[in-house]
Amino acid sequence: MGDRVPVAVLGATGLVGQRFVSLLERHPWFELRAVAASEARAGKRYGETVEWVIDAPFPGEAAGLVMRRPRPEEFRDVEVVFVALPKEVAGPIELELARMGKIVVSNANVFRMEPDVPLLNPEANWEHIRLVEEQRRRRGWRGAILKVPNCTTAVLTLSLKPLLDAYGLRRVFMTSMQAISGAGFRGVPGYAIVDNILPFIRGEEEKVARESRKILGRLEGGEVKPLEVDVVATTTRVPVLDGHLESVVAFLEKRPGGVEEVYRVWEEWRSRPQELGLPTAPEAPVVVRREPDRPQPRLDRMAGRGMSVSVGRAALPLEGEPVLRYLVLGHNTVRGAAGTGVLIAELYYKVVEQVF
Repeated sequence: MGDRVPVAVLGATGLVGQRFVSLLERHPWFELRAVAASEARAGKRYGETVEWVIDAPFPGEAAGLVMRRPRPEEFRDVEVVFVALPKEVAGPIELELARMGKIVVSNANVFRMEPDVPLLNPEANWEHIRLVEEQRRRRGWRGAILKVPNCTTAVLTLSLKPLLDAYGLRRVFMTSMQAISGAGFRGVPGYAIVDNILPFIRGEEEKVARESRKILGRLEGGEVKPLEVDVVATTTRVPVLDGHLESVVAFLEKRPGGVEEVYRVWEEWRSRPQELGLPTAPEAPVVVRREPDRPQPRLDRMAGRGMSVSVGRAALPLEGEPVLRYLVLGHNTVRGAAGTGVLIAELYYKVVEQVF
């Protein structure tokens, strides 16, 4: 392995940005060389301006980095830019960075559904990374834009992919109980969420349906054919710091032989990131909890260093029918955001660039 790849994080002071910075601390392949947030923070040292709130040690390597302006020309000395900016400002910056030849791995929801932009949950659809070649051909640039899914979608599709492979899927109903960190550090006022559940998250249900079909679809002839399956989502916000819990009812093509068979399918499932030994890939993408009261956010969100999803309470509730009910839990700012972003970059350098 050669020198580490120089990378940057835009939006480095927010919750997802902090996760990116934390995950990049002493990363074996990537060297965090630059950070940026708002124009007002430019010129300050990261350790002096960030309000560190996530449950991970403060990264000493990043503390002395001087905050740059969130402008593309500030990042000529890096190869990869991880973006954790709001969609309103992310779009133009991402386009210019890609034109400059940078690899843009973005958590912003802009461009996710563009036909030549990979929307990657790496274990579920690692082969979609090949869309980079089509993107470069169509757009005439040397760089690339690669997208991290919506956090709720990332958790759901990681649990659905093994079921799709083993039994097929006809329809999915999902109700989420989403942590407040999914709305950002200042996204949900304390008075609104304490002693309460918010039964509406704007745009979330539509994202889950669209993105799940794209992630679970097939790559054919330079584009993704979305999976033709109905995904019906109801999304809610609950007073939990981290960890999205989702109640899923999956209508399968074929009935499993029993719940233990389904559990074995989840436990034995591995994908390309595990085969390649990517640094951020969990050993087991799906962790089975057989206890009657698991998974729980506080107990299970850090499974696989936050990169695994945990499933439990599986049942075949309708006699003779191929209907599976279960719960799935995942860390929304690790698996659902920054962790998947770092994993996407690792997959790119292993499969597309073949550097490591």
